[in-house]
Amino acid sequence: MMAAVTRMESTLLGIIITSFVVLSFLANGKAAGITSTFLRSEYPAVDMPLDHKVFAVPKGYNAPQQVHITQGDYDGKAVIISWVTPDEPGDSKVQYGTSEKKYEFSAKGVVTNYTYYQYKSGYIHHCLVGGLEYDTKYYYEIGNGSSSREFWFTTPPKVDPNSHYTFGIIGDLGQTFNSLSTLEHYMNSAGQAVLYVGDLSYADRYEYNDIGLRWDTWARFVEQSTAYQSWMWSTGNHDIDYRPSMGEITPFKNYLHRYATPYLASNSSNPLWYAIRRASAHIIVLSSYSPFVKYTPQYLWLAEELKKVDREKTPWLIVLMHIPMYNSNDAHFKEGESMRAVFESWFVQYKVDVVFAGHVHAYERSYRISNIQYNITSGIWYPIPDKSAPVYVNVGDGGNNEGLAARYRDPQPDYSAFREASYGHSTLELMNRTHALYHWNRNDEGKKTAADAFVLHNQYWQA
Repeated sequence: MMAAVTRMESTLLGIIITSFVVLSFLANGKAAGITSTFLRSEYPAVDMPLDHKVFAVPKGYNAPQQVHITQGDYDGKAVIISWVTPDEPGDSKVQYGTSEKKYEFSAKGVVTNYTYYQYKSGYIHHCLVGGLEYDTKYYYEIGNGSSSREFWFTTPPKVDPNSHYTFGIIGDLGQTFNSLSTLEHYMNSAGQAVLYVGDLSYADRYEYNDIGLRWDTWARFVEQSTAYQSWMWSTGNHDIDYRPSMGEITPFKNYLHRYATPYLASNSSNPLWYAIRRASAHIIVLSSYSPFVKYTPQYLWLAEELKKVDREKTPWLIVLMHIPMYNSNDAHFKEGESMRAVFESWFVQYKVDVVFAGHVHAYERSYRISNIQYNITSGIWYPIPDKSAPVYVNVGDGGNNEGLAARYRDPQPDYSAFREASYGHSTLELMNRTHALYHWNRNDEGKKTAADAFVLHNQYWQA
């Protein structure tokens, strides 16, 4: 194990030197931030055509499609398996076991459908499969007869401060050719589960029935990963689907019918915000487009959830949201100020390790900084170095059809460590209770290229 760690750390050091990446704060300050000089030769930011092979409907009458799984409980011993049958409800049963095509167990799910304008969804199944063993590969089958389909997943290791685990971080993916490149690159990484920071399908870029259609195509596109790994979902503005002109006034209607979350396991009152523990991490998912000010349900829930975090068991505290609190791009500049004003002091108080956000279609990483000293009559009005603050990472660069956010503010603010207007994905490898290895990989004209990396020191165990 130590030899493997040494090899990984040597590889990381090489990436850092080659890419001129600054690791973190130095003893008496911080190094200058970097604005990458890489100029992307951009693929057209257009959605893949409907006849692309990644959108293909599985063969067979009423064959399950759009399969995706997520963690189903608080501690990683359950999954929620979701899928769609297009023609009739069929069976919501999941058969599963630890041997291929030999199923010792079964679980019964629920089925629903909905309309959006004149679009009628298929039959959407959600099945909670619980009582699983940690760190175990399970095979599962859904559907009936010759149209049934089999997949597999591996459960995480037990909740433990030294569990080794690798997360992928993806945001604002969409369904363009750039999106395909991002997903393929992630699938070739060592990622074991995905932390998704909002804006899934970008179906709201369409009109009328094409909105529902593009939710279907996106789910078939990502099935190549989501059927085999847990993706932990959070939402963004392109998931709201509020269209009064079409008679659709229920926010998140498409998302809420299709994507289940284990919100009840963390005593949340809403699927849009929740928490889980996975391996050595406590992960908190927030909703940027739900009320969050004082005394709202999300505010009250987060106050209680932060008290439950046990850094002796889960040393890594990670927060997901859609709108970044810190961003030096012209796109969406300071949109996260309201949530920052409400929650940033809590992030510092509880020593959150890293906050992942999307929304801005580019990449940026911050130093550990905070702006909690400011008030309306006195105090420091600009972010300052703060060893108790999180690192903020913006990864809204999955590849959607709105294109890149290519204009950064000049000069680069002191709080910004590295920024680049490219598409890509990240991985966070939790090595042990004290150190994690973080990488951001750009899509360089379809090729995966390491561009930013640093060693993340745990806030609790390094204090």
